[in-house]
Parts: sequence; C-alpha cells; structure tokens
Amino acid sequence: MKHLIITLMLILAIVSCKSEKQNHNTQQEENTMETQIKVSNKEKVVALLKSMETGDKTPVSYINPEKYIQHNLAVADGLAGFGAVLENAPEGGFKVNTIRAFEDGHYVFTQTDYDFFGPKIGFDVFRFENGLIVEHWDNLIEKQPANSSGHTQIDGTTTITDLDKTEANKTLVLNFINDILVNGKMEKLQGYFNGDNYIQHNPNIADGLSGLGQALETMAKQGIRMEFDTVHKVLGQGNFVLAISEGSFAGEPTSYYDLFRVEDGKIAEHWDVMETIIPETNRKNTNGKFNFPN
Repeated sequence: MKHLIITLMLILAIVSCKSEKQNHNTQQEENTMETQIKVSNKEKVVALLKSMETGDKTPVSYINPEKYIQHNLAVADGLAGFGAVLENAPEGGFKVNTIRAFEDGHYVFTQTDYDFFGPKIGFDVFRFENGLIVEHWDNLIEKQPANSSGHTQIDGTTTITDLDKTEANKTLVLNFINDILVNGKMEKLQGYFNGDNYIQHNPNIADGLSGLGQALETMAKQGIRMEFDTVHKVLGQGNFVLAISEGSFAGEPTSYYDLFRVEDGKIAEHWDVMETIIPETNRKNTNGKFNFPN
C-alpha cells in the first residue's frame, strides 16, 4: 500500500510538471501571436525593407514561405529569390531608409531611399493574405540631383490626412491619368490643379503647370515621346495616391509609378519613378511586371 501511494504521488507530480510546461508553452504561443497581431502590415513592410540593411532575421517571418510572388523581373520568384538578393549584397551591404509608407486594404506601398547596388529611389508594393506578405511589385530609378525648383526625389511632406477622402482622391488621380496622360484631353488639364500651385519632385521638371509644359515642349523638340497606355493599379491612403501605369518613354516599354498628394480636391504634389521594362530574355521570373489580382 505504501509503494502504491508513492507511485501515485510520482505520477501526479509528473503530470503536474507536464501540465505546467504545456501551459507555459501555450502562453508563449499566445504571447507571440498577440505580438504579431499588434504589428500592422505597414510596420511589417517597413521592418522587412530595413532588414535588408540590418540583417535582422525576424521580418522574413512576415513573408508567406509557401507563396511569395515576385514581380521585380530581375529577381527570381519566391523566398529563394529574395534570399539570393541578400546573399549578393555588395561590400558594405545595402542602405534602406523608407520615407513614406501607406496602407490600402490588403496592400502596403512605400517610397524608399536605397543604396541598392548604387543610390536609388524606389516604390514598393506588397500584398498581404492573413497577415503575411504573398506578393511584391516595385519600380527603381537611380538617385538624381534636385530639380530646378530645388526639390529632390523624396523631400516634401509625409503627413497623411483626409482619410475620409481616400476613395475620392483615388478617383481624381485615375481620371487625371486617363484624361490627360492616356487620352491627351489637354483642355481638362487646368481643372485638376489649383492654378500654377503644383510641387514637382521629378528631377527633370520644375514646379507648376508651367514647368510641366516646358518639360514636355523640350522633350518634343528632342523627339522624345512619353506615352501612357494602361493604368494597372491605383492605391491610396488619405491625401496620398499611387498610380501604377504602363506605357513607353523614348520608344522603350516603361513602367510608371506616380505618387500624388491631393489637397482640397486638386493635385498639389507629385513624385515618380520611371523604369524601363526589361525584355523577356533577361527576366528571372514569369510573373509579369504588373498582373495585379482583381
């Protein structure tokens, strides 16, 4: 009887220890899940981009390892492609400073100052499913000096306002690109702006509609045509709207990423990145430069 009691006590002690360990593990899992839930998709993207500089491994967990569709045509598909980019970093590594970050539904889009195989300015778009990144698009261009109005490719306000006007501002920008840049209805141009009050960050164009007109006139004299054919995606948060379009520049197939700041129903500020679309023979994936889900 004494041996039986001792045996039962040992069994109860073991069960109790296992139960406490299970409870501890469960609590750890709950704490981890709670931490992940508190991190917004926007914060995940900013952390992931910064990890290219710092080497922090944690943000990679924000990517779905079984589904990561890459639309940068110079990078292989999936996590393996992302890893290959990091492995091929130049001496001194990458430098990443995200200037602006926005969230629109399942999408996060950013504007970033990179040292990525040389100084560059880039727009990145990430799509999320169930809190994980499943798709990525981007446009990159070499960093250039300030334009004749003194504006750089990244300076200007970063404050997000007018969240209740997001959809109206997206519609405004979509109509502007279709009317003016796609269909050439120049008689409608002034209606989209507040007089000549227009801040321009393109390195080759001065402020105002006057600056835009001068730039277009100069290109025409040089035989350079800038054409917009299709608007593939419009994303926005409050007073900021990003339009992603396809066309050609100087005869080369081109991807246009245009970020607009809207103020009182008028376009007030503009940043952009134009990137030549590389030919199919040089591509490392077959996902296409655009191909946004419906």
